[in-house]
Amino acid sequence: MTLQGTVNKTGVLLICAVSAAAWTWNLFLHSPASALPLMWLGLIGGLIFAMVTIFKKTWAPVTAPIYALLEGLVLGSISAMLEMHYHGIAIQAVSLTFGTLVVLLLAYRSGLIPVTDKFRLGVVAATGGIALLYFLEIILGFFGVHFATINGAGPIGIGFSVFVVIIASLNLVLDFDFIESGVRAGAPKYMEWYAAFGLMVTLIWLYFEILRLLSKLRSRN
Repeated sequence: MTLQGTVNKTGVLLICAVSAAAWTWNLFLHSPASALPLMWLGLIGGLIFAMVTIFKKTWAPVTAPIYALLEGLVLGSISAMLEMHYHGIAIQAVSLTFGTLVVLLLAYRSGLIPVTDKFRLGVVAATGGIALLYFLEIILGFFGVHFATINGAGPIGIGFSVFVVIIASLNLVLDFDFIESGVRAGAPKYMEWYAAFGLMVTLIWLYFEILRLLSKLRSRN
């Protein structure tokens, strides 16, 4: 595992995701009914291939690109859907996502954000709490129970989205540390794909959370 190899693999995954997103974006703008099944395919398929990649790291060279393509279907559909309501929101979300990536990478490399055991524990615990909340929201949604306060555009809803964006951003720092540790430890070559996959998961999550926050802010205008 090398740093350059991981960067190259991340670039490949980004190309896969962006290409699929661009195709689905155009399809949605011309025929929303045709794009919606692809969005669900991306959601379900992406989750399946993410789980496979996590539990079978040696398969990452194959499963990671498939995951990126499937997630691209979701990215393009949801972005186009929101773009129809809030013009320019997609490019704002993309800019903020990659801007956050660059800023945190520079902060990490300069030592401004030291990755200690307490830092890891805090970020992982907060991420797990958010995941649990989202899972409960999905399950309770089937019974007609909705968390209107945190999903709304009020102060609590916006505050919650800001908190989630911060936690998602801090996960990027853990990804940087994971990559650096893997290179330093001489991890197997396939771990380049696995590390790139982990970084992609975080970037996609961060993008969706920024998109969600921007939509809440725009809906107040």
